[in-house]
Amino acid sequence: MLFNSYIFIFIFLPLTLFGWYTLNHFKAYESAKFFLAGMSLWFYGYFNVYYLAVIVASILGNYLISYLMKFSRSKASGYVGLMAGMFLNLGFLFYFKYYDFFFENINWIFHTNFNLKYILLPLGISFFTFQQLSFIIDRCTGKAEHYSFVNYVTFVTFFPQLIAGPIVLHKEMMPQFEDRTNRKFNEDNFAKGIVFFTIGLGKKVLLADVLAIPVNFGFDQTAFLDTPSTLLVILAYTFEIYFDFSGYSDMAIGLGKMFNIELPVNFNSPYKACSVKELWQRWHMTLSRFFIQYVYIPLGGSRKGKIRTIFNTFMVFFLSGLWHGANWTYIAWGTMQGLLVIWDNLGIIGIKGSNEKVLAKIYIPRWLGWIFTFVFFNLSLFFFRSENMTNAFQLFKNVLAFKNTGYLYKIVANMDIPEFYLLKQLINMKMPEMLNYMYMFIFILMLLISGFILTRRNTVQIVKEYPLNTRLCLFITVIFVWSVISFSQVSTFIYFNF
Repeated sequence: MLFNSYIFIFIFLPLTLFGWYTLNHFKAYESAKFFLAGMSLWFYGYFNVYYLAVIVASILGNYLISYLMKFSRSKASGYVGLMAGMFLNLGFLFYFKYYDFFFENINWIFHTNFNLKYILLPLGISFFTFQQLSFIIDRCTGKAEHYSFVNYVTFVTFFPQLIAGPIVLHKEMMPQFEDRTNRKFNEDNFAKGIVFFTIGLGKKVLLADVLAIPVNFGFDQTAFLDTPSTLLVILAYTFEIYFDFSGYSDMAIGLGKMFNIELPVNFNSPYKACSVKELWQRWHMTLSRFFIQYVYIPLGGSRKGKIRTIFNTFMVFFLSGLWHGANWTYIAWGTMQGLLVIWDNLGIIGIKGSNEKVLAKIYIPRWLGWIFTFVFFNLSLFFFRSENMTNAFQLFKNVLAFKNTGYLYKIVANMDIPEFYLLKQLINMKMPEMLNYMYMFIFILMLLISGFILTRRNTVQIVKEYPLNTRLCLFITVIFVWSVISFSQVSTFIYFNF
């Protein structure tokens, strides 16, 4: 079920809120958690009932491992539990996400003939798998207690963060579900939740989905793109992926607030970063937190010398790339990010005024650091968005060819969006030769609006700094109504695929 859908906003969400607060009002606290878990499973299984079998099996397996650890406190049992948890969760992830990728490459390298299964990837499997894996690791290392089944199911399935994050930890969620002061309707939290949700909805529907139109067409035509069209298509994708994922995260935080549950912030204006390292401290922050806590630190972090630190950093980004998808393009993207962060860590070039405690040999102004960071991140997305390495390298060739064939006009001709219908009809009647220029205007306008929004306050800052006055309420109402009217052309979230 999509957040940006009629059934979610007008049926699922009102029913879930009503049931949750009604049951809690009559002090049926356990029933309220069962109800919330049940509704969350309906939300997850709405696309395909097959998904329910996958997530239920994953929950039961992890809960059983946690339960069995109650009966033994020895280090050996903790090690066995850890191995069982790793095998279960990574085994699930491998089978559903990487099986075909692995054997496809085995067939190519060794000229074997293993059959591929073409397995349907369950929605958000990487998110709920990492969430449960973090719990099992903490459980085996004595940092987490065993919870009741209903508490554990509610923690895993809580629908705002179930499909595309943020990746939450048990220690930040379990106490909130147990705190009975959170079971009472809170007007202030609910109002802030609406603001968060609506801004996120606008990011997704009015920006990301519109930018996706020329982006999808452009990436389907990589061999025909010239230099300007390649650069502007990748810029549009840079904005699209941010507004898509940031929009989902804002909506998730807003929905959590409606239930008096605080979800962690996942984005902090990453495109304002002046180094790639800083960008990754601001982008998909809960995924970075997971890899730091459960990969980087256990590998030794920065405690075992420069060479080991470089290796540990590289492994984090290599695995991050692999986490995003079973394709060499994601691995190349993660590798590029890792090398850029390692370069930042070497301290050869520093940023003036940066909080990083690194003695650099050369210092550059923040604006120059921002240009380098933004450009390199854009270039890395050639790998991230392309279907294969051939297409990714073709995009690099397009940029370096320095050719302008006018193909951009063919791309922007897809910008036939409802908001400009009347203008299109008027131009068609009076000056049909100007139609292509109108589409170009719309495309450039969308890029400028996107860039302007990214220089302003982010959603967290807006909710924190602006009072809920008439002006803000009017703005939120306009965005909500405009978004709902545009539902007919929306797409699924990019990160659903991960």
